[in-house]
Amino acid sequence: MAGCGYIVIFACLAASVLSLPANQKKISIRNFRGYRLPFPYYSREDWGAKPAISVDRLSLPVPYVTIHHTYIPAACFTAEKCKSAMRGVQTYHQDDQGWNDIGYNFAIGSDGAVYEGRGWSAVGAHAVGVNSRSIGIVFIGDYVSDLPPPKSLQAAKDLIAIGVKAGFISPSYHLIAHRQVAATECPGQSLYTEITSWDRFLPDFDVNT
Repeated sequence: MAGCGYIVIFACLAASVLSLPANQKKISIRNFRGYRLPFPYYSREDWGAKPAISVDRLSLPVPYVTIHHTYIPAACFTAEKCKSAMRGVQTYHQDDQGWNDIGYNFAIGSDGAVYEGRGWSAVGAHAVGVNSRSIGIVFIGDYVSDLPPPKSLQAAKDLIAIGVKAGFISPSYHLIAHRQVAATECPGQSLYTEITSWDRFLPDFDVNT
């Protein structure tokens, strides 16, 4: 199946919500039907994902959005490279880590596109302590010293806004970084500094609250 590109309508982005309870399904349909996405979007089918071993459902809307970087693989600047990166991350997470699926809910490439991971409705495996109460968004690449391109940063902001509008993310959500949840450098110092300036960033997050 070809990439969804710029004119994805409801069916592509909402594929992960078809098995939601009726109230969430209604919210999703109302907000995505005819909606023109501000970024290229690639579903699991588009990038060649393997099936999830099992799926646990999130309780929606979630109160947090957690930001990551992959570190490895490196930044990808074309859809084909980013699709390959997604397949590599999924293989590592499933085969080496023993997880049910790729850990993140969504990924952002340096091509400015959004790649579906576990999607809106599934519990991720990206930050122990907040997996069941957050959407995990990863930037593909190493952002210790560099930043993702502006179009990629904007894609993440737009994705969060869509999640709020559709009822997957609470309007009163807080934005956090992986390093605030665990002893890790993720999402890299440069990207961490960047997201501290974003709306709803929570500097004093406590994973135990």
